[in-house]
Amino acid sequence: MTKPKVLISDKMDPNAARIFEERGCDVDVITGETPEELIARIGEYDGLAIRSSTKVTKAVLDAATNLKVIGRAGIGVDNVDIPYASGKGVVVMNTPFGNSITTAEHAIAMMFAVARQIPEANTRTQAGEWPKSAFMGVELTGKTLGLIGAGNIGTIVASRALGLKMKVVAYDPFLTEERAVEIGVDKVDLETLLQRADFITLHTPLTDQTRNILSRERLEKTKPGVRIVNCARGGLIDESALKDLLESGHIAGAGLDVFAEEPAKNSPLFGTKNFICTPHLGASTTEAQVNVALQVAEQMADFLVNGGVTNALNMPSLSAEEAPKLKPYMKLAESLGSLVGQLAHGNLTQISIEREGAAADLNGKPIEGAVLAGLMKQYSDTVNMVNAPYLAKERGLDVRSIRHQREGAFNTLLRVTVGTSQGDRSVAGTLFGNDTPRLVEIFGIGIEAELAGHMLYIVNEDAPGFIGRIGTLLGESGINIGTFHLGRRDTGGEAVLLLSVDTAISQDVIDKASKLEGVKTVKALEF
Repeated sequence: MTKPKVLISDKMDPNAARIFEERGCDVDVITGETPEELIARIGEYDGLAIRSSTKVTKAVLDAATNLKVIGRAGIGVDNVDIPYASGKGVVVMNTPFGNSITTAEHAIAMMFAVARQIPEANTRTQAGEWPKSAFMGVELTGKTLGLIGAGNIGTIVASRALGLKMKVVAYDPFLTEERAVEIGVDKVDLETLLQRADFITLHTPLTDQTRNILSRERLEKTKPGVRIVNCARGGLIDESALKDLLESGHIAGAGLDVFAEEPAKNSPLFGTKNFICTPHLGASTTEAQVNVALQVAEQMADFLVNGGVTNALNMPSLSAEEAPKLKPYMKLAESLGSLVGQLAHGNLTQISIEREGAAADLNGKPIEGAVLAGLMKQYSDTVNMVNAPYLAKERGLDVRSIRHQREGAFNTLLRVTVGTSQGDRSVAGTLFGNDTPRLVEIFGIGIEAELAGHMLYIVNEDAPGFIGRIGTLLGESGINIGTFHLGRRDTGGEAVLLLSVDTAISQDVIDKASKLEGVKTVKALEF
C-alpha cells in the first residue's frame, strides 16, 4: 500500500516531520518556494502542512489534484481559500488551542507594559535621560479587569488576573452563570463592563457581530482612565476613536498586538502618547510553535492513515455510510442553528435539538454538531461541526438532544430551541422530497421558506397594505425580491415576513423598514 505523501511548505518544528514518518506518511520539507514553484510541485501530495506564509489559492488548489487535507499549524486560516477547498473535497484543519497559553500571557504582558509605560521608559533610559520622575504607573492589584470574550484564551487570562489579585468581570453571550462561577468571574452585560473595568482585554474572533465591538460610542462609555489591550483580532476596536480618546486622556493607555490592516506600517495610532504595540506576536513563543506543529502533524497523519477528523473547519465527523443520508439533514440543522442564532436576543443559556419522525432514527451527533456550528458561527470564525460541541461545553451552554418517536404533521422534523435571558425561542424545519431543507415554523408561527443567501426578517402587525409598503421601499432602494414568505398567529395579530433578496441589505434600508407603520422587528439575515 502506497504511503500518503505530505509536503511541509512553511518553517515549523522539525519534530512535525518525525511524527508524519512515525505514523506512516512520507514527508518532504520544502520551504520558501514561490507560488509558481508550489503550483508546479503540489500535484504529487496528499497533504499540505502550512503556517501563515504559504497562500493556498484557487490556482494552488486547481493544481493539487491529489490533495486531501490542508493542515494549518495555528488558528488563523485567512491564507487558505476554504470555500474553494471544500468544493474540491479538500479538508482544512487548524490547531485552535495550541497557542492559547502563549496568547493569554502576551495579553497579561501588555497589561503590565501599559500600566507601567515600560516601552517608553526603556527607550528614554537607553537614550541617557534617566527620566525617573516622568513616569507614574498604576498597580494591577485590586483593579477590575473586563474580559470581552470568555472562551479558552479569555479563561486563561482570567486565571492569571485572579492570581494578580484583580477583580474580573466578563461579557460573553455564551457564558452561563455556572461557568462564570467556575472560572471565578462576574458575568455582566457589555454596558456594565465598560462602566466598571479599569482594564479591558479582548478575546473574540472577528465576525459580523464582533467587528468594532469597541466602537467610538462604546469607547466613550468606558470608565475614565481605562486601559485597553487587544491581542485577539484586528478590527475589534475603532482605531481612529481609540487615538482620539488616548489624546484626550479619557483612555489612559492602550496596547495592541493586532491591527485592522496588517502589516500595520502607517497606523494613525503610531506615535500616540500612552500607546504601545507589537507586530502580531501573540502566538510567537518557542513552546507555542512546537505545540501547533506537533498537533497539526498528528491530526493530518490520523486523517490520512486512519480517516480520523479533528479540528476540521469544513467537514463533520461522519462515516462513509452515514454521509449521503445525513447530508440534507445537516444542511437543515446548520440553517436552523444559524437562524435562531441571528434572531435570539439575550444571553444564551441552553439549546435543545429535537428530532421527530424519520429524523429520530438518525445519528444525532452530526446533526447536533451542525446546529451548534450554525448557531456559534455568529460569534466565532473558527467553529465547525467537529469542534462546535466542545466550544459550547467550554462556554457552559447546556446542550440537549431529544428523540421523539411520535408521529406529527411532518414525516421528519428538526426543532431547535434556545433558552435566553428573555425566554425560549424555537424554530423548526423539515425536508421536502427527503432532500430539500425547508423552514416550517419560527417562534411559534407557521411559515414555509428556504433559508439561503440574503434574507430580510420582519415582525409586524397583520394589517392591510403592509406588503405593498415594504415592496415599495425595497423597490425604491434597488433591491430585487426573490421569494416572499408570510405567516401570522391570528387575524390582525402578530405576523412574520421572511423574504429573500438578490443583494445584501444595508443598515439604511433596515432603518427605513423599522419606521414603517406596524413594524416591530427588522433583521437582515445571511445564510
